[in-house]
Amino acid sequence: MALHFELVTPAKLVRSEDVHMVVVPGAEGEFGVLEGHAPFMSTIRDGAVQVYKTEGGAPETIEVRGGFAEVGDKGLTVLAEHVEG
Repeated sequence: MALHFELVTPAKLVRSEDVHMVVVPGAEGEFGVLEGHAPFMSTIRDGAVQVYKTEGGAPETIEVRGGFAEVGDKGLTVLAEHVEG
């Protein structure tokens, strides 16, 4: 099963894809999200979002600054104030 992941800034939709897992730099520490994760919301700190497209694969790293992460019925949405690159 796949997790639907979206990365959004105030200016645009940066990423929208199905992935295996995403590790987010939460304000209280990093957390990983897989398909079926319980709904919740967290602020995020400056750091790297790690996107695992497949189980056991190497992660793609996306640097973000500030924002929120929300896990819901439709997957994970990261609303970042700024995305590097």
